[in-house]
Amino acid sequence: MKAITWLASLTVGIAALSAPAGANTPEGWSTNLEKSLAKAKAENKSVLVEFIGSDWCPPCIAMRKNVFSTKSFIHAASKKFILVELDLPKGDNAVREKNQPLADKYKIEAFPTIVLIGTDGKEFTRFVATLFPKTEDFLQHLDEALERKDLD
Repeated sequence: MKAITWLASLTVGIAALSAPAGANTPEGWSTNLEKSLAKAKAENKSVLVEFIGSDWCPPCIAMRKNVFSTKSFIHAASKKFILVELDLPKGDNAVREKNQPLADKYKIEAFPTIVLIGTDGKEFTRFVATLFPKTEDFLQHLDEALERKDLD
């Protein structure tokens, strides 16, 4: 029985590592920052960019599972934000190479990092996502960030 359990977990792990880039991006999230910035401007929304290491970063994987992929988060956050996930996986060079210039531009030093960008295309705040590991806390922090931005 242990061999079957081990084999099943190995198979799932290999499937996850070999899945095409973006295949695991939660529904409701974009992987194209440029298009998302244009859409945000047209819809008068801000942009929430999550920099993630989907195949090597345990906190990123936990945040995706517990917050970013939940229907309640996506529904609430997408009312005020265009959601963008920029992955820097170790197992997919093409995706990493596509997103690395953006990680460099925004000087990403920790994962998962959230960068909030206004309709003007300028960053107005950033934070490490794991500071708010529950959907309700994360959404409250987003609301507070928008309020502070509007006061500036």
